[in-house]
Amino acid sequence: MFDVAVFSTLFVTLFVIMDPPGITPIFLALTSGRPAKVQRRMAWQAAVVAFCVIAVFGVFGTQILGRLHITTPALMIAGGLLLLLIALDLLTGKSEEPTQTKDVNVALVPLGMPLLAGPGAIVSVILAVQHAHGFTAQLSVWTAIVAIHVVLYLVMRFSLLIIRVIKDGGVVLVTRLAGMLLSALAVQQIINGVTQVIQGS
Repeated sequence: MFDVAVFSTLFVTLFVIMDPPGITPIFLALTSGRPAKVQRRMAWQAAVVAFCVIAVFGVFGTQILGRLHITTPALMIAGGLLLLLIALDLLTGKSEEPTQTKDVNVALVPLGMPLLAGPGAIVSVILAVQHAHGFTAQLSVWTAIVAIHVVLYLVMRFSLLIIRVIKDGGVVLVTRLAGMLLSALAVQQIINGVTQVIQGS
């Protein structure tokens, strides 16, 4: 009643795309300055938001993109541009301003989407659901989706321990590093989208 191959394939794919270890410095950078209780809640909210977005596209993804006449490359380019704006904020230190760290719920944007539930993860889930024929395959696909989000929550939840070790100076350093890595990820996502457009023309 369970297809291990389908589960492992999708889980590994989502693990590489959503990158739980790589989200740690970004989570620390975006949630710095908040109380530990709030940070724990934001870790949970980010995981739930990402799961809800992924689940909606898993069920209705083909219909949504078709109705809006949105292609996969367009989704990738748009997500890359949004990530690039966030990365520039991290690099220039704007994310450390009170209006950014105190008032904005970054668990929704950019953590929940597009960092976790980004175009790559959405497209992978849409394809996995489409190719999963039968109850066993569908069960394996959705188990993999739930499992990766549990892993994401645990990684963000326990990344709070890192804050207590690296202190404020370390958080600033991590913020700059996260901005640099995120900008590279954003540019690569844009390149992938443009490449698909050129190949499809």
